[in-house]
Amino acid sequence: MNQIDDKTDEELVRLVLKNKTDAFDILAKRYEKKLLRYGKRFLYNHENIEDVVQNVLTKAYVNIKSFDPSRKFSPWIYRIAHNEFINLIKKEKKLPFLFLEADVIFSFAGEKNFLKDIETREEKEEIEKYLHKLKEKYREPIVLYYFEEKDYQEISDILKIPVSTVGTRLKRGRSEIKKLLHEKRK
Repeated sequence: MNQIDDKTDEELVRLVLKNKTDAFDILAKRYEKKLLRYGKRFLYNHENIEDVVQNVLTKAYVNIKSFDPSRKFSPWIYRIAHNEFINLIKKEKKLPFLFLEADVIFSFAGEKNFLKDIETREEKEEIEKYLHKLKEKYREPIVLYYFEEKDYQEISDILKIPVSTVGTRLKRGRSEIKKLLHEKRK
């Protein structure tokens, strides 16, 4: 590992702005898997995800001069991804399909206890259906917070909504999931 690998995202952007393109390669490597995972949760056609993520990375590179290095890079690139994913959904006129791995859901259950009651594999698999049933405005903040580990401010920046709205949507999304879980157990 060389010294450039140890730099923060924002430091790498500053290097890219000074025409050190290898710094963007590091950023791309850092974010490619994260953006692929994010895309799998929203896109119906999984075959397109790799292409869309490459478009996201290309747009990020082309528009890097519009990034303010005094801010965090992560919400900026996630916002580009969000826009690309929404554009693809609109283009294909398909509803988004949520792809969640049951093990991932369960691993977050202990940390973020709104899913603490999930005990069996069947229940874990049902979570996919519940999240898919949520309105996109509730589902997306839940995915960003619980699965992409973004904080309220980052989600606000990505979705271009007030921080207070992020909290409200997370609360309502959790409430809907609890309600669906409860209905299932009746």
